[in-house]
Amino acid sequence: MEGVTAIDDHLDQALALMARYTGMMRGTLFLLGPNGRDIMVEAAYGLNSSQIRRGHYTLGEGITGKVIETGTPMIVPKVSENPLFLNRTRSRDLQKEEVSFICVPIMLEGKAVGALSADRLFADSVSLDEDMRLLQILSSLVARAVKNRLEVNAMHSAVVEENRRLQTLVHGKFQMDPMVGASAAMRSVVEEMAQVANSSATVLVRGETGTGKELVASLIHSNSQRSGRAFVKVNCAALPESLIESELFGYERGAFTGAVGTRKGRFEMAHGGTLFLDEVGDMTPMTQAKLLRAIQEKEFERVGGTETLHVDVRLIAATNRDLEAMVREGAFRQDLYYRLCVFPIILPPLRERRDDIMALTTHFIDKLGTVNGRTVSSVTPQATQRLLAYDWPGNIRELENALERAIILCGDEGVLDVRHLPPWLQHTATAEEPAVPENSGLDQALDALEKRMIVAALKKSGGNMLKAATGLGITKRIMGLRMAKHGLEYKRFRSPE
Repeated sequence: MEGVTAIDDHLDQALALMARYTGMMRGTLFLLGPNGRDIMVEAAYGLNSSQIRRGHYTLGEGITGKVIETGTPMIVPKVSENPLFLNRTRSRDLQKEEVSFICVPIMLEGKAVGALSADRLFADSVSLDEDMRLLQILSSLVARAVKNRLEVNAMHSAVVEENRRLQTLVHGKFQMDPMVGASAAMRSVVEEMAQVANSSATVLVRGETGTGKELVASLIHSNSQRSGRAFVKVNCAALPESLIESELFGYERGAFTGAVGTRKGRFEMAHGGTLFLDEVGDMTPMTQAKLLRAIQEKEFERVGGTETLHVDVRLIAATNRDLEAMVREGAFRQDLYYRLCVFPIILPPLRERRDDIMALTTHFIDKLGTVNGRTVSSVTPQATQRLLAYDWPGNIRELENALERAIILCGDEGVLDVRHLPPWLQHTATAEEPAVPENSGLDQALDALEKRMIVAALKKSGGNMLKAATGLGITKRIMGLRMAKHGLEYKRFRSPE
């Protein structure tokens, strides 16, 4: 996936309503690419997917390219008589129909960043000037939405680039693949991992369920001098007390019913390598005592055995429990706590590293798309909003599961939308962000879009009307009139003192 590039669904609806109420056959929104030359279709009405893919121009090419290059609207009463009209999408049969074409620029800060175009069957009785004025009004309204999308795209690109930069920075010292994230919190975690990897210190990885504790342990091992030896994992919470001792230390033949032979434990299997004890806070007091001896003395006996075995093992433990509270309550041995917590690494929950959500989304879409035979080309702004706003109590694991579901549901269309997300993610929009009512007229659609843009500007400015108006390119007086029209008050957007 190449970033979040789909324009807000409201624009698709606005184009459709514009076509319905003006008699236009097709409407298209183009955006200028980040290289300043390529022009691609971002939203369209009346075009199928193959026609949209063909709608590619370069700056100055064809009527669309000229409009964006010059920032000047163009009207072509008969496209068959204008050599600049390229019909690149091949959506018009010019042998059977005579088409009129209108194209207006989308302006941001005095520069054309895209264009709106529409075409209709030629008729002498139709005033194309009126149609052009309507397109210009619509282009000024959607300019803010386009700016928001460009900012989201730029933010996503910056996150991906920072992730690449961070990997380059630690290249040769610490290979962080497949860890994803370039937020300040994750940069700190990676730096700590790089510092401890080549030492022999015991590491305690702490964090909520689903934050990636096992991945951190695996990366520390793979970047250590023990990387060529075994990385052995034990989930302490998944094993009953009757089995965990024999799992850790092994057993001799006849040690208990069913012990028909001698078996090595995880400590022996990890000799020379790394032993990862997940959910170490779930160990019973008896197992804690035996683990403490194995860590301190680097020796133990198998269950039912008398021979003392010596091992060279690097230990990494992980927990989502409050070990300090457990020590105070007597549920966890204090001496074992100090042995495990030599070098703690704390993984932040996903809600505290929201800057990484879209980078993780891109990673999982690529990974899970391949596994499930799906190709996702874009994520709609509404889906992006839900992903960024949700608190993710299950953290990265929950995000991955939600995206796998969405990837499967979005099918061949390749656009991941809100409706593809789990039900609890589909209804998190605020009441202040109105959707376009179904079966509404063009005026209602434009009013809803206008209100949404004003709300977004007021939120961004913290209720400062002048800043919000400046961001929208209108005066404070006009801002006040628009707010009164939509029943909005600036005070509700101010942050509490």
